[in-house]
Amino acid sequence: MAGNFYTVQCPDCDNEQIVFGKAATEVACAVCGATLARPTGGDAEFEGEVTDTVERRSASSVQSDDSVEAR
Repeated sequence: MAGNFYTVQCPDCDNEQIVFGKAATEVACAVCGATLARPTGGDAEFEGEVTDTVERRSASSVQSDDSVEAR
């Protein structure tokens, strides 16, 4: 289930929130409750402005994080 995360700016209150690009449910703003994203069966349709794409962690950084936790 590959997908990106996006920073979306709420059209009503300008709050910025991170939203999964393939959201399976409607995503509401945590501040005012306005709809930020609607599911479409594939990539979500964003109601607010997408201001940034959040970089995913590389596989090597995930492995190094796991090894630190194991100690």
